[in-house]
Amino acid sequence: MRSRTANWFECKIRYEKTMEDGLQKKVVETYVVDALSFTEAEQRIMEEMSSYISGEFEVNDIKRAAYKEIFFSDEELADRWYKTKLQFITIDEKTEKEKRSSVNYLVQAGTLNGAVKNIDEVMGGTMIDYVIASVAETTLMDVFEYKKKEQDDKPEFEG
Repeated sequence: MRSRTANWFECKIRYEKTMEDGLQKKVVETYVVDALSFTEAEQRIMEEMSSYISGEFEVNDIKRAAYKEIFFSDEELADRWYKTKLQFITIDEKTEKEKRSSVNYLVQAGTLNGAVKNIDEVMGGTMIDYVIASVAETTLMDVFEYKKKEQDDKPEFEG
């Protein structure tokens, strides 16, 4: 289990999909990409999807995703994405009252219980008091992280 903070964008892709019964059906699927801008998000999703979709497709919508971090799982059966709202608990020193602040995360898991387990695994390593306010399965198809190209790993010049 690992987490990653970045600039996440939700992209809706529209295309004709061949269904299990062999018929063609127009579908809209949502993906998340890591990008610095809307322009880069559109470019990245088009690159990613061109290797999965044989026919034409269009980017229907792009919006900033409201996730603070994404928790990725290496488990083979972790094929779903869960939107999770965590509430962080702090004590106001002046009033000594409990204060809660909410943050949204995206968690990869195979089941709802698996998502809760993954949250506890990541957050258990922190000293922050938190409560899981909600966990809901999303319709996201996949998340594409930014990966450096191999040429980016080479030094610009050697001395």
